[in-house]
Amino acid sequence: MVFSPNSSDMSKNNPEKKSQLIAVLREGVAVVQMVLFKELKTVLTRKYPEKEEQFLSMLTGSITNELFGTRNPAEKFAHFRKEQWGIIEQELLGLKDELPRLCPRITDALRIQVLCDHQEGEDSSPILVAAKEFGILDEDREIPLPSTFMTLVRILGEEHNLIIAPVQISPEDDGLVH
Repeated sequence: MVFSPNSSDMSKNNPEKKSQLIAVLREGVAVVQMVLFKELKTVLTRKYPEKEEQFLSMLTGSITNELFGTRNPAEKFAHFRKEQWGIIEQELLGLKDELPRLCPRITDALRIQVLCDHQEGEDSSPILVAAKEFGILDEDREIPLPSTFMTLVRILGEEHNLIIAPVQISPEDDGLVH
């Protein structure tokens, strides 16, 4: 099973607390994206030493955005994506082998992103299908509770020297997002 957000809504819960939780979870997803960008840029710099810094940054950003379904619509980036789609797709297919330790966190972040989007009335589940097709999504991995996800993100952020403001999510908050 890829992932299907529970159809139960959270309207019975405190909407302000729900909104805060979603914002915090989205920050956690952003941390995973930043770590992916950082690690992937290192891999791509090694693989394509002849390419300029700007090209490598745009390639890294395009791959990260493609994976998380957050394509940059600006003409410059849309054109780059179209022109470099072969490399982008190749790198997405190889991501599981290049950064295997990061794939579980990417799986968690994608699922949390879809869950947050669902709570806000959006369907971003196609990103999970795409991640599965690229071999990145670990379908057997348990979907983390919000407090577990944020703990894992904090550890990941610390490992990569990113500054993360401490945000306490208690186990009681785990029931706010299903």
